Amino acid sequence: MKQRITVARLSNYLVALVLALVPFHGFLTVFGSSLVGHYTALRLWDDVLLLVLLGVSCWWLARDKPLRDWFFGSLLVRLIVAYTVLSLLLGAVALAKGDVTVKALGYGLLLNLRFLAWFLAVLLTAQKSDWLKRAWLKLLLIPAALVVVFAVLQYTVLPHTFLSHFGYNADTNIAPIETINHNRHYIRVQSTLRGANPLGAYLVVVLSVLGAMVGRKQRRVLITILCIVSIIALFASGSRSAWIGAVLAAGVVGLFRMPAGILRRNILFGTGALIIVLAALGMVFRHNTALQNALFHTADNSTVATSSNEAHTSAVRGGLKDIVHQPLGDGPGTAGPASVYNGNHPARIAENYYVQIAQETGWIGLVLFVCILVLVAMELFAQIRVSRLSLVLLASFIGIAFVNMLSHAWADDTLAYLWWGLAGIALAQPVKSRETDA
Repeated sequence: MKQRITVARLSNYLVALVLALVPFHGFLTVFGSSLVGHYTALRLWDDVLLLVLLGVSCWWLARDKPLRDWFFGSLLVRLIVAYTVLSLLLGAVALAKGDVTVKALGYGLLLNLRFLAWFLAVLLTAQKSDWLKRAWLKLLLIPAALVVVFAVLQYTVLPHTFLSHFGYNADTNIAPIETINHNRHYIRVQSTLRGANPLGAYLVVVLSVLGAMVGRKQRRVLITILCIVSIIALFASGSRSAWIGAVLAAGVVGLFRMPAGILRRNILFGTGALIIVLAALGMVFRHNTALQNALFHTADNSTVATSSNEAHTSAVRGGLKDIVHQPLGDGPGTAGPASVYNGNHPARIAENYYVQIAQETGWIGLVLFVCILVLVAMELFAQIRVSRLSLVLLASFIGIAFVNMLSHAWADDTLAYLWWGLAGIALAQPVKSRETDA
């Protein structure tokens, strides 16, 4: 029997398309622009699809009263609306005062709000059908396998300039390879993502899924191999924040998967073994240049005037000073990645997403944003015993929450669309709807 094509089914496919393609966002936009130009426009392909899905979501809400009552009755939805309104008001004030350009404001609002809009749109889509709940694992792992294999090849056998053949250029779009403190002997791979740090943050999600699947009888060998390759890719990214984030995520998965007695013994044994190994490595390799570059992103023989560690510390201190002197915030686009488009105003990159939000929306905006994160985490926690996706997302959330303390991870297309899209799928619950197939 031929299936009827409905708006709900098309919306499911639209969400699936974004989830499957967004890990290749950097590669697709760079390679596409090398063929047809318009790099900036091509970067917005996922945001255009978000607008389409938002339009469909508004149509559903307008037609379906039970769905509308459920949606706006949610405290989480109301907090997101409040955060959005505050961002728009502060943006309008900043624009009127001349503190932000139109381009910086638009880009700042996009980066700060799109993942929340995507979350709500996917949440509504998943309310209409359970297809995404059944398909999410394939949508995540099949692209992930391609990403991690390419990352390992990039780190081991491919020439450092390989991506240059596809239009990568450090001066116009994305560098074909990253290095530690500009030392070509110590590379950091980004695979098909927009950088090494985004790759590391993405792999926190991937390894959380694989960690929850390790030990299961189905496809055990394949999952184990993919897990090993993903760990190698994570190491090759050189993202120390992602390394720690992955460990935190693995700890959460283990916490809920292992029986209490075994868990306590493993934690004690693992912690002791880790301390001994790290101490031994520190003693043996304390003067080893490779280890110093890998762990500390600096070395005794480094000729770089300012290391990445010093730059990061300075950026955070500058951001903290800003939020002390301007507790109400300066408006979206005045800080973070969007601030590089802010005309004659200097860019303010705090290298800490929470500090950035406080710089832009003040203490009120930061409190609203943190409340949104806490509520999402609480709702995931409430169903981890019955939903593997919720366990995976809660574990990766803990890891990514740490990563955002050292970078602007939520501003990256891949992580923003992937994690928050999966969160929308996980938290969707069927409601009595007048037209479920509309």
